Amino acid sequence: MLETSARLLKLLSLLQVRRDWTGSDLAQRLGVDVRTVRRDVDKLRNLGYPVNAAPGVSGGYQLGAGAELPPLLLDDDEAVAVAVGLRTAANGTVAGIEETSVRALAKLEQVLPSRLRRRVNALQTHTVALPTRGVRVDSGTLTAIAVACRDHQRLRFPYAGRDGATRRHVEPLGLAHTGRRWYLVAWDVDKEDWRTFRVDRIEQEPTPGARFPPREPPAEDLASYVSRQLSVAPYQHEVRLVMHAPYDVVAARTSYGSVHLERIDDERTLLTVGTPALEEVAPWIAMIGVDFEVQGPEELRQHLRATAERLLRAAGP
Repeated sequence: MLETSARLLKLLSLLQVRRDWTGSDLAQRLGVDVRTVRRDVDKLRNLGYPVNAAPGVSGGYQLGAGAELPPLLLDDDEAVAVAVGLRTAANGTVAGIEETSVRALAKLEQVLPSRLRRRVNALQTHTVALPTRGVRVDSGTLTAIAVACRDHQRLRFPYAGRDGATRRHVEPLGLAHTGRRWYLVAWDVDKEDWRTFRVDRIEQEPTPGARFPPREPPAEDLASYVSRQLSVAPYQHEVRLVMHAPYDVVAARTSYGSVHLERIDDERTLLTVGTPALEEVAPWIAMIGVDFEVQGPEELRQHLRATAERLLRAAGP
C-alpha cells in the first residue's frame, strides 16, 4: 500500500513537471509497466486530478484543468520561491494580485515545515523592497498571454502604439520583463514579421484564437533579442563599439534596455546602441570610463574628434 501511494505521488509530480508524457515514458520513470500506469492514472482521476489521455500506440497523458484546484506538489526550493514571490507581489509591477497574494501566502505558510519557514523569514527580514517605478500591468492580461504562449494559441488585442490604436493579430512566443516593463515577443500575422509589444499598452485582456504550429524564433536568446529591439531598432543610427573591458564591467556601467551587449572574449565586449543623433553619443561613451574602438558608423569618428578638440580647448594648457 505504501509503495502504491509513493508511486502515485511520483506520478503526480512527473505530470506537473512536463506538459505531455507518453505512457511508455512514465512507465520507465516509475519502474512499472504501461498497464500499471493506466491504473495509477485512474486512481489520480478518482482523487480529483484531471488527467487527460491521448490515443496512440504508447498512449499519452497530460495533467489538465478541472472544476477545482487539486493539491500541488512542491519541493523545498519551489516552496521557498513561491512564498518569497507572494510576499513581494504587492510591490511588483503586476496589478490586482495584492490581496490574493496575502491569502495564498497564509495558506502556504500554514503548512511550511519549520526549516523552510525560517529560510523564508530570514530572507524577508533582511530584504527591503523599494517602491516600483515601473508601469503596472493587469495580472489577467499576463496570464492570458502566458497560457497562449504555452499552448501555441493566436491572440487578438487592441494595442495603443506609437501610431495610435490598432487591432493586432499575433502568434505569441514569450514574455520578457526588464525590471520596469513587460514585453511580448510575437509574430504579427498581418505584418508577417516579428514584433515586440509593451504589455501595458495592450488595452484589454487578449482574446485567444486558433492554435498554430510553432515558428523558428527570431533569436536563440529571447532576452537578448528584446534588449536589441529596445536599444537599437527604434533609432535612426546604429552605433557599434568594441569596449576594452569584460562584459560584467560594461554591464555595470550601462543600463539594460538602453544598450545591447555581447561578449567578444574575456577582455572585450561589443556594445551596440541606437541614437537619433550621433553628436549625442560622444560624451555618453566617454562617461562609461573604458577604452574602446569604433566599429561604425564612420561619421561617429568625426563627432568624437570634434568633441575631443572642444574638450581640450576648454581644459586649457
